[in-house]
Amino acid sequence: MKYLLDTHAILWYLFDSENLSKTALEIINNEFCYYSKVSLWEIAIKQTRNLLQYKNSIQDIINACKEDEFEELFVSGNSLDLIKSLPDIHRDPFDRLLITMAQENDLTIVTKDSKIPLYNVKTIW
Repeated sequence: MKYLLDTHAILWYLFDSENLSKTALEIINNEFCYYSKVSLWEIAIKQTRNLLQYKNSIQDIINACKEDEFEELFVSGNSLDLIKSLPDIHRDPFDRLLITMAQENDLTIVTKDSKIPLYNVKTIW
């Protein structure tokens, strides 16, 4: 199985692993995981608005993801088109895009977010 890391899963793994569930930590340590620049975009916006305690540069986070052997998953036009068919459950545009990316690539999202499992997408925490 392959996994897509939600934004908080990336941050917690890199900087606050005690916030991860035992299952999430085990998956991230032992399984093939993707990250997306969608998450990095979300981090940058939240940093600009002082909504995150993490002040690391985006490049530092990219380097850490690569060091931990996470593979970057790119946004496709199909993922963007799929957003139009999602029910209006989750208003977060970053999460909506991660959902469609996971759907398109048959990935399980590692997330604590309680709204993401309401979609037709596999999740684990």
